[in-house]
Amino acid sequence: MTERESAADIEAQAARWVVRVDRDDLTSAARAELETWLAGDSRRRGAYARAQAGWTMLDRAQILHARPPVRRDAGLATRRGLIGVMGAAVAACLAVVVVPRLLVSRYGTALGEIRRVPLSDGSMAAINTETTLDVSMKPDLRHVRLDRGEAWFEVAKDPKRPFVVESGAARVRAVGTAFSVRRRDGGCDVLVTEGVVEVWSLNDVGRRERISAGQRTFVSDEAGAAPPAAAEAAINRRLAWRDGQIVLDGDAFGEAAAEFNRYNPRKIVIADPALANQRLVGWFRTNDPESFARAAAASFGARVVVRGDTILVQSGVVASRE
Repeated sequence: MTERESAADIEAQAARWVVRVDRDDLTSAARAELETWLAGDSRRRGAYARAQAGWTMLDRAQILHARPPVRRDAGLATRRGLIGVMGAAVAACLAVVVVPRLLVSRYGTALGEIRRVPLSDGSMAAINTETTLDVSMKPDLRHVRLDRGEAWFEVAKDPKRPFVVESGAARVRAVGTAFSVRRRDGGCDVLVTEGVVEVWSLNDVGRRERISAGQRTFVSDEAGAAPPAAAEAAINRRLAWRDGQIVLDGDAFGEAAAEFNRYNPRKIVIADPALANQRLVGWFRTNDPESFARAAAASFGARVVVRGDTILVQSGVVASRE
């Protein structure tokens, strides 16, 4: 049985269709594909109507800007420059700033929030908990600044406009591919799920690494990129957050607890350091740290005590709530 499409995915795909229709670049086959998509789920027509309404609102917003009249065909180019604003509105992003011939968008997520947003070039970004992104679309460059957190990008192919992610001194460059970037102290993790990306640090520009699908690396702000490592299975687990999941396969309890703490105001605290080294296997929801802590504790004979927003794991076999 296939997993039911999420509401966020439907909204994002609806935004893409509205953009394509506005560009008037749909072939007969594409229009048939649109009708098939709309008929495939009762929620899709509503999402498509909302996306159309958001697009119409952008046209009205343009009128409020004091600009000289333009021909209808010239106006189309201006509308295209605002595609990302519509995508941001549909996805309920935090803030959008539009300037002539350049779109700069800021996207942010709160603690525990996971969001998918379409970008104005046709790319898609999945944004993890407590993340901020600044996206600017220029004629010759698509630039993303990741100040904190983590995001996965499905990049639309455009050889004339490279897609570059900036995170501290680290840089990740792609044309048409899919990859994630997670900001850490001193650098960032890069995981590639499709195609090839090039990574480097501004402090060592001459040393660049090419990372292919199924590979990962750490790009140090100071030392540059480490050689790529093949880790396709690990990459799939590490990106399970896109579906609101944490998947463990021999991970240490301490590391797993830290992952859950990224998403929740209720924090898991391990009282006995020896427990932190216990290894775990399992599938859990990112927003249910207590169930995870109790399942983990039961597997190695520990106990859980809940005190307000603290989920305390101690040596022992009695589970309780205070």
